[in-house]
Amino acid sequence: MNKPEIMPDRVEDLICFALYSANNTMNRAYKPLLAELGLTYPQYITLTALWQEDKITVGSLCEQLLIETNTLTPILKRLESQGHIKRIRDKKDERRVFIQLTASGKALKAKAPKITECIVGGTQLPLPELSRLVETIKELRNNMMNGSQK
Repeated sequence: MNKPEIMPDRVEDLICFALYSANNTMNRAYKPLLAELGLTYPQYITLTALWQEDKITVGSLCEQLLIETNTLTPILKRLESQGHIKRIRDKKDERRVFIQLTASGKALKAKAPKITECIVGGTQLPLPELSRLVETIKELRNNMMNGSQK
């Protein structure tokens, strides 16, 4: 691991604070947009993953979202109570549970582009720069994940 030449000593210079405060700001930007749909940000991200691949196992969904089952389960219960998904036990192995979108959950996908457009516009960054930023953040995340496994 490379040792930095200068260690940050102010909170605003810490990587963790930059990510934390950006995440809080992003959540505040999403909140009114998702409130119109009756969704929280974690519910929206879960639905977004399901719009990419419907009828997947809880385990696969956890892997995609990089979260644990005990974090995802309450989100799924709420989405099910709202009528957006249904949980289906595998007939061959009852331990496996599939998540499938309902018509209501599929219909919400039509509203996602407007939300994305608002958020992307709110960044005030050109799309190529925003794409590079996303890739850099993913690289940072992956490096940190790989580093924590050593």
